[in-house]
Parts: sequence; structure tokens; C-alpha cells
Amino acid sequence: MQSLRSRIGLFLGGVGTALLILPILVIAGVLPVKSEKTTVIVRQTANTSTTALRSAALTAQQIYQRDARGVVEIEATFTSDSSQGAFPFPFSIGPQTEQALGSGFVVSREGYILTNAHVVSSNGQTVKTVRVVFKGLGSQTKQVSGTVVGADNTSDVALIKVDPSKLGPLDVIPLGNSAGVQPGEPVVAIGNPLGYDFSITAGIVSATNRDLQSPNGATISNGIQTDAAINEGNSGGPLIDSSGHVIGINEQIATQSGGNEGLGFAVPIDSAVGVMGQLKKSGSVTYAWLGISGETLTADVAQALGIKTTQGVLVTQVRAGTPAAKAGLKGGTAQLSLQGQTYQVGGDIITAINNTKLSGMEQLTTIIAAHKPGDVVSLTIVRDSQTKSIKVTLAARPASA
Repeated sequence: MQSLRSRIGLFLGGVGTALLILPILVIAGVLPVKSEKTTVIVRQTANTSTTALRSAALTAQQIYQRDARGVVEIEATFTSDSSQGAFPFPFSIGPQTEQALGSGFVVSREGYILTNAHVVSSNGQTVKTVRVVFKGLGSQTKQVSGTVVGADNTSDVALIKVDPSKLGPLDVIPLGNSAGVQPGEPVVAIGNPLGYDFSITAGIVSATNRDLQSPNGATISNGIQTDAAINEGNSGGPLIDSSGHVIGINEQIATQSGGNEGLGFAVPIDSAVGVMGQLKKSGSVTYAWLGISGETLTADVAQALGIKTTQGVLVTQVRAGTPAAKAGLKGGTAQLSLQGQTYQVGGDIITAINNTKLSGMEQLTTIIAAHKPGDVVSLTIVRDSQTKSIKVTLAARPASA
């Protein structure tokens, strides 16, 4: 140890001597001086914005303090008349009422509130007005009546309007972008689970691109899965990211016990915003429609069924009078069973739409949903081992579809 210290001392002493001699040699011109200009190039990458967002991340407490007053409790009352049922007078007991409790959140200072359609609709009945409860200071609340502007059971999105003059300035929760959501991101859910009003739960985004089932059986694409605790009463409330922006509307849970099991799902806010625009304008939503039933074709299924095309959509049925029928698309003509599942074969196979290759029926449904009635799309199909292109003019989907 002593030897090492001596060496370090000698080294430092040598460095000190050199530092004293070098300036003298430079001034005397013995050592040349070389000047270089260095240019530093800073490249902006995608990580720059991500870093900025992370540095601006809010805690769950900060999000609650900022956004909780923009969350509301929604109570809808449904009336059913038992005298119109199977047991008429004198066995009828008259009109019956049923109350549904959900959540919602303010999206504009004009008094518009987003929620789920199933919060204001039940058994085909959509209420016209609801009771809306706003959070005040501490445990104080304020109740007003809200008008249901419209409800869309296909997307499970509804829009409510309240009168701001009865409430004062409203706290609007900013809307985010659900397209860029990634698994692992921290999120919070604010709502009224099981009637415990204005509760917050925290978790992460567990997965994205989940297919959710809407109240009318349609598929809601690009759903967000979260392990933030969601229970009955959370429906319609916001799923909020770490920057305090809404990325989804809490919509349903997967459960075996009837309660939260860490499998909650939210309607993506990007889809909800598009629906909101139509509801605000006309009170209803119109979707583009192709008019087929189909099944996803994979390489394994194709090999087992003896089909040369390895990817796309098997057209199993074409409904009469639909855009697909008018364009000449053909459905299946025979049935084949594979591992207990029946496939309708012999029809067209759609391999691409507008030159975008299709991985399956879900992708085709998503692309069609992004169009409007009257849009013309180009389908690449395989028929009798020959590839051809067909133009289809999309129509408005009927309520029965």
C-alpha cells in the first residue's frame, strides 16, 4: 500500500511539473499549437418526445387533483311496463323502474360529456335525460339534469349535454391519442365503482389492439387492456395516461368472480372522438358496410383445406342487395370441417383492400369501419386460382346488420 501511494505521489508530481513547463514551451514556440473547429450534430429521434413525456409524468395523486372534477357520476332510470308483457291485467303490477349507475367525463366547456352507450341504454331503450353529479370541494357534490344527445351501441359511446350556466366553469379533461399507447405505460381510472363515487385506481396498460364486444354484438377494434381496478360503475369513466390525458373510455371487464380480476378494457379514445363528432352533429352514427360474412384464412388452415392462397379472408356469405353482392363477390358453396370447426369454402378469398394485404377478417372489418358510406374501395380477390381486382361502393350499414 505504501509503495502504491509513493507511485501515485510521483505521478501527480510529474504531472504538476509538466503542466508548468508546457505553457513556457508553447509561448517560446517550441511546441506548435493546432486549432480545430468541432461541429456537434444533434439528431432528433422519436425518443426525444418520449423522454419529454416521461419527464413531465404526473403522479396518480396529481392526476386526481387535476382531473377528478372533470369526472361525473351518471344515473339513468329505465321504465318498463309489465302490463304490456305476457301477463295482462289483473296480474300486471304496473310500470317498473330500474336505475343504472355509471361514469362519464367532461370534454368541452359547452357541457358535453362522454360516456358508454350501455350506461344510458338498456334492452333497446335509450333514456332521454339522466342525473349528472359533479364533484365539488371535499365531499360536496352538485347535481344537474343532462340530456342524452345520442348513443351508439356499435361503438358503446354516448354523448350527454349539460347546461354550464347551472354549474359555472367546467373542468375539461384533455383528450389524448390512443394510437400510440404501449403496454407497460402507467394509467389511472377515475369513476364510481359499485357506487363509491369519484374513486381512483392505478395500474398499467396490459395490452393493446384487443377486440371488444359492443352491446349490439359488433366488434370494437383496438381496445385497451389494463390492470387498473375496474368494477361495475366505472363504465363510461376515463382511462388516463401519465400526462393526464384520456386515452380510453372504461367499458368492460373479464371476470369469473363478477368483480375485478385485473382484466379491464377501454374503448380507444381515437374511435370515441370520431363517434362523438357524428353524435354531436346528428345524434346518430353511420357506418360503412360491405355486406359479407367471412373467416380468417391462415397458412395452416389453407394447407389443411387444400387452398393455395395462404392469407386473407374467406368470403363465406354475401347478403343479397349489399355492396358486395352488387360488385359480384361470391360466397362459399361447400362446407369442410377442420378440428371441429366448419369452414365455408368455394367462395372468393379477399387478399387485400386498397393494396393493403389482409391478415384476416378483423383487419378487413377495421379498415371498412374507417371509411364512410359512398367510398369506393378496391378489393384484390382470388377466385378459381386467379387473382383479380373488384371495385366496391360502400353503403350505410343498416340497423339490422
